[in-house]
Amino acid sequence: METENTQKEQMEIARMRFGIIAPLVQGTYPDESIAAYCRRVAQTPMQLPGGRVFQYKPKTVGKWYNLYNRGGMDALMPRTRCDKGGTRVLTEDAELEIRRIRQEYPRLNATQIREKLITDGTLAATVSVSTVQRYIKRNGLKGSSETLIRDRKAYEEACFGGMWQADTCYLPYIREDGKSRRVYLIMILDDYSRMIVGGKLYYQENAANFQKTLREAVAAYGIPNKLYVDNGSPYSNDQLSFICGSVGTVLLHTPVRDGASKGKVERNFRTLKERWLYSLDISQIQSLEEFNRLLADYIRKHNTTRHSGTGQTPLERYLATNEHIRKPVSREWLEEAFHNRVMRNVNRDATIHLSNVCYDAPMQFIGQKVEVRFIPGDTESAYILYGGQHYPLRLTDRVANGKTKRQAALSIDYTKEGTGNVY
Repeated sequence: METENTQKEQMEIARMRFGIIAPLVQGTYPDESIAAYCRRVAQTPMQLPGGRVFQYKPKTVGKWYNLYNRGGMDALMPRTRCDKGGTRVLTEDAELEIRRIRQEYPRLNATQIREKLITDGTLAATVSVSTVQRYIKRNGLKGSSETLIRDRKAYEEACFGGMWQADTCYLPYIREDGKSRRVYLIMILDDYSRMIVGGKLYYQENAANFQKTLREAVAAYGIPNKLYVDNGSPYSNDQLSFICGSVGTVLLHTPVRDGASKGKVERNFRTLKERWLYSLDISQIQSLEEFNRLLADYIRKHNTTRHSGTGQTPLERYLATNEHIRKPVSREWLEEAFHNRVMRNVNRDATIHLSNVCYDAPMQFIGQKVEVRFIPGDTESAYILYGGQHYPLRLTDRVANGKTKRQAALSIDYTKEGTGNVY
């Protein structure tokens, strides 16, 4: 069975491949044909997450596109590591250039340095921002403490679904069941229409709650081409990156400490507070469920009110340009795409611990490291993936288990077990 490190490496390679073929998946490539696009991108050497540089052939890029169409992100994952033996460091020329740029242009951040190196041909386009960030931090190459004035221009996507912006806003505490708890608003806004496609209140700001909000938004309004978020933990993690790749969305992050780059969603938070939140008597709200009902009313009003900047309501802009947005293949396909994936050891008592929850696993997997897929917060969604088959996990009931006589693990033909193929 593959290790957790190997799985992470395979996911990184899959995300790299998806990033290259994303314009093909979304139908946004500028070339006259798919073949022409493949020829163009294949001219640039590509670097794997492990550091090795490859010059792929156009037919390889086309193969990735075909694989993705047949099997999604799973199909883009290599069966075995193709960067084995490769170093995980920047080239000497790249390191020297980073040091030079940092000294000459101390205000440039890691994202800007990476872009400059790629433009100069010193760095492959597939080298991540985090690789540059780690080198800067490890070598104490701190930038200027002076305020950076960014060159900003007003922008707007051409149609609904071109890009969604998402962020979290802190709201006041409410009392429920005699306990005072902070409320967090997770909101997703379409850049073109200003339509709120996702908005929900939670008691926790975490990756699970954002994924839930995003899944509901995609189910209701389709799949965006891009998702623009900040670098907080709910938005910057391997699971979200893989989820976005699975549905065909390019995940983009703001520069560090640059909240103004998500101006539309930030402005919407201010409007929400001024027109809605400050008119409420928070002390009279008895539960999060009640608070969410009030929020749903506000969202409906927002989406049907004329926007001063566009001269139209968000709903009108959505209806006028939504014919191009991609829809989920099915409810089952969408649920599968939003499953997190981790490696876990099956204990001697045939149990697995997942997010501090104990599950019973099929006894034939005792002592093995297996891949577990699950939707955070949904205890009935967890299963083991083995040989393309689902093996459901169930919550451990120790009392019930104590009344059951356990037998020795049986030799099982895995090709005949499980509940179905992966979508």
